[in-house]
Amino acid sequence: MAKQFGGKFSPRGKSGASASASQPDTDTGSAQTPRAHAASRNAKVDPVGVRSNLMFVPGGLLLLLSVTDQATGMALGMIAAGIWTGAAYLLREGLRATAAFEERRVARKPALPRKILAAFLVGIGATLATLKAEPNILTALLYGFATCGLHLAAFGLDPLQDKGTEGIDDFQQNRVARAVEEAEFSLDAMTDAALRARDREVEERVEQFQAVARELFRTVEEDPRDLTAARKYLTVYLQGAKDATVKFADIYSRSGDATARLDYLSLLSDLENNFAARTRKLLIEDRSDLTVEIDVLRDRLQREGVHLDRS
Repeated sequence: MAKQFGGKFSPRGKSGASASASQPDTDTGSAQTPRAHAASRNAKVDPVGVRSNLMFVPGGLLLLLSVTDQATGMALGMIAAGIWTGAAYLLREGLRATAAFEERRVARKPALPRKILAAFLVGIGATLATLKAEPNILTALLYGFATCGLHLAAFGLDPLQDKGTEGIDDFQQNRVARAVEEAEFSLDAMTDAALRARDREVEERVEQFQAVARELFRTVEEDPRDLTAARKYLTVYLQGAKDATVKFADIYSRSGDATARLDYLSLLSDLENNFAARTRKLLIEDRSDLTVEIDVLRDRLQREGVHLDRS
């Protein structure tokens, strides 16, 4: 049977009896499997890759090459370099927004089409850079249009339509979006506080709890009617978890109190179980609503003389 080994320099950071003493009982057996699976399902790769990072290079090179030019050439070069740098930042944010849109089944299109705007800025920068080298407006415009088109071909367009929002009340969807945004702020604060504790296991457990919490977020986003039942979890419980994490980080970073660490990990386990249970309950209620809708539709069809085979 496989055995997990640990030691002083292992990710757990504990060895022997001290590790087992500081590990809550809920960490063993089947209780850890759902959390591990939730963390793996919610693991994210930063969509900002090498190609988008390379977009910062042309602006820097153009700035260096423009320093020794005449006043007009230097001005055009510096403006173009600034525009290219701004476009690179917009592109990064656009890629992240697109990735967030694609990973959700229910999502609204980004309010600002960052990738498209970045392409236009790159085209403007290319036009100015061309004018710096060759003062021909037609040639500069051709280079600008070509650069804009290549940028769109390389990085694509922003999402231009909402996804999965058919039949969903806009007011309710906006309420859910605000609630989830506030909940994400609490999760970010927990991450910052956990890093101050300088304990690898604490960081991992916080990530696991965040994965379970985000599953609840996605469930509420897909059916905004669940917001009323889950609001306490998105506000009161998450605010309490954030405050507890901040307090624990302050204590543990100063004293390394093992009892405080054990109590905090136990609290995270309770929160994970409660959030997971609420998510399961919401899903069960959704299935029950669907069953009722199906039965009502069948009864209506039978009254209209249409008989369905229930097999």
